[in-house]
Amino acid sequence: MSANSRLTIAAHALAWIGLYQRQGHEVATSEQIAASANTNPVVIRRLLGELRRAGLVESRRGVGAGWSLARELDAMTLLDVYEAVEPGPLFAMHRTTPDQECVVGHGIQPAMQCIYEGIEETLRNELSRVTLENVLRDVLAAPRRPASVAAAGKTGG
Repeated sequence: MSANSRLTIAAHALAWIGLYQRQGHEVATSEQIAASANTNPVVIRRLLGELRRAGLVESRRGVGAGWSLARELDAMTLLDVYEAVEPGPLFAMHRTTPDQECVVGHGIQPAMQCIYEGIEETLRNELSRVTLENVLRDVLAAPRRPASVAAAGKTGG
């Protein structure tokens, strides 16, 4: 089972757009953001579409096309981003109902549901405490690799 990186990539995109706009640019392209995240622009466009539906970014078509923030970074939390790109529960139950005649089959879903609800509540509380401004601040404070190491593994904007 692999970990899901959608929240991380969406936060990356928002922080990147926020920094880019602070540098005086109006809009960012999905290609620019994808280069920074080292992923395909299609992945970025899909995530940005979800973020747009959630009211976190805006898009412009035609000449000067690109993406911009719909709100300031300090007005967006990681919970906002999570809810935009991770619809549905964090954990799922069986796809089919377990054998209700079996003691474990009968009790597993109620037992696990209680546990999952507690985990999900904790996750939401923690994500709601962190703004994208906090994320960008931490990004900018992160130590950078020496130039010789960075040159070996291409770094982008």
